[in-house]
Amino acid sequence: MARAVAFLLLTLAAAPAATAATAKGPPAEPAEPIFAERAAALGLDFVHVNGMSGKDYILEDMGPGVALLDYDNDGDLDLYVVQSGPLPPHAAGARPATDHLYRNDLAETGKLHFTDVTVAAGIAAMGSLGYGQGVATGDVNNDGWVDIYRTGFGEAHLLLNTGKGTFVDATARAGGADPRWSTSAAFLDYDRDGWLDLFVANYVDFDLAKFEPCRSSAGVSDYCGPLAYKPVPAKLFHNRGDGTLEDVSERAGVGKRPGNGLGAIADDLDGDGWVDLYVANDEVPNHLWINRRDGTFVDQAVEAGCAVNAEGHATSSMGLAAADFDGDGHDDLFITNLTDETNTLFLGDGRGNFADRTLASGLGPPSYPFTSFGTLDVDYDNDGWPDLLVVSGTVKKIAAQVKAGDPLPLRQRGQLFHNLGNGRFAEVTGPALGPLQREEVRRGAAFGDLDNDGDTDAVVASNNGRLEVLVNQVGQRNRWLGLRLTGGTPPRDMLGARVEASLADGRVLVRHAHTDGSYLSANDPRVLFGLGPAGSVREVRVTWPDGRRERFAGLAAGRYSTLHEGTGAPLPPLPGKPK
Repeated sequence: MARAVAFLLLTLAAAPAATAATAKGPPAEPAEPIFAERAAALGLDFVHVNGMSGKDYILEDMGPGVALLDYDNDGDLDLYVVQSGPLPPHAAGARPATDHLYRNDLAETGKLHFTDVTVAAGIAAMGSLGYGQGVATGDVNNDGWVDIYRTGFGEAHLLLNTGKGTFVDATARAGGADPRWSTSAAFLDYDRDGWLDLFVANYVDFDLAKFEPCRSSAGVSDYCGPLAYKPVPAKLFHNRGDGTLEDVSERAGVGKRPGNGLGAIADDLDGDGWVDLYVANDEVPNHLWINRRDGTFVDQAVEAGCAVNAEGHATSSMGLAAADFDGDGHDDLFITNLTDETNTLFLGDGRGNFADRTLASGLGPPSYPFTSFGTLDVDYDNDGWPDLLVVSGTVKKIAAQVKAGDPLPLRQRGQLFHNLGNGRFAEVTGPALGPLQREEVRRGAAFGDLDNDGDTDAVVASNNGRLEVLVNQVGQRNRWLGLRLTGGTPPRDMLGARVEASLADGRVLVRHAHTDGSYLSANDPRVLFGLGPAGSVREVRVTWPDGRRERFAGLAAGRYSTLHEGTGAPLPPLPGKPK
């Protein structure tokens, strides 16, 4: 009852602001779909298996994740999809289920198409890697080839890229093992030593052998929520500088505070030049791990105003995005939540303080009926303002779908929110929503430019369902600038680099290079700036992960350029920040 009253108040309070936003003239929605679903046409046949057996294990409805990565360094994005499989994992007589790797053939053929290289890359030979959940990507050993960290129930795996088109499971040798139920992970250089460290969010202490079923309000068997189990702390692994990982969770502080972690993102949220961590916790307060620059972190989510929502409630936080949604030059936080809670938008001031602006943004009431997971800022029309794509599927059975005999009655449609550039968002509906209108049990979502045409596409993984590829149909109509940020020898992606693009019209667009965020997934490490119909870039300023600042000019729109650390014009360090 309280939730219903709160929703009514949210709706009434938001109505006048919505009218005002409409008066400012948000762009008309196109008559054709913004995204086209093309998985089958592109050669992608992956089907997720959740191992459901009628016992309603909480594990069953959580995964899977998906990653976009250029594993063969040919300039286009390949695709890694996490598989779950039978329950219990490695059950005797059960058919093994393996993750899949698909190579993008764009560079070789000029056409977007994928080839299944699971066998050729050595993924199939690894057999079942356990009950899979999520995936993170980054170059662990600085050899110029992107590696994979794969999370799961009871085991996690570090897959090293050999540079020869294959991967090897190096967990035992390199470290990174996590026996808990690991979910999202993020690569970051938290000590600025030039080597990627690894943060791993863990969920709850769940034991298949001690499982007891939960029941819905109607008295029927249903999935348990996270509060039925004990929360567990996250893991932080320090890169020793030789490609091996050391568990420093306790020493760094992140291992001392448990939380039902589902989403994780690394970003400099207090503006001091050192990367911090934000963790979306399910039904307990979120964590904001501020980097103290001495190898330790302190959770300042409560003081910063982003532990709970404006009503003081801990939400069922799952998916996560960090971007400059209001154009003030500072990254904000968007978190997806459970049905009856609404998603949450925290606006940041660049000094580590946040304010819940969900109501004022218009993002609250439209999300009230949905349980949302994967999300990321996606400037789908390249107008320079980050929009939001959100995918959903409940975790509690929907009565009408149960009655209809659906074996997985958790299906919901997706949502797309257009950034109006005035602090508000408008939900995209009707034909423009395209394939997102179809109800699925969507979970992980990865974002990137699959066809290198200058707009953002999405790959969405559904629980116990088929993979979807959403190819952007409209973004390339506006101007754009794409950047890959690299450093070192051989060159590797500089995750954590902050990029400011100064436009000819006086605007400054801010992005950061990263692969983390969304839910259980890994994204395109490149940075893409939408410039609108006639925008042009005067110069780009990059703050590299080690604190160095450089300026680059003469960058042409309508193409991807690589900016390598040390090749730009030097800039002085920002005032009051470490060099």
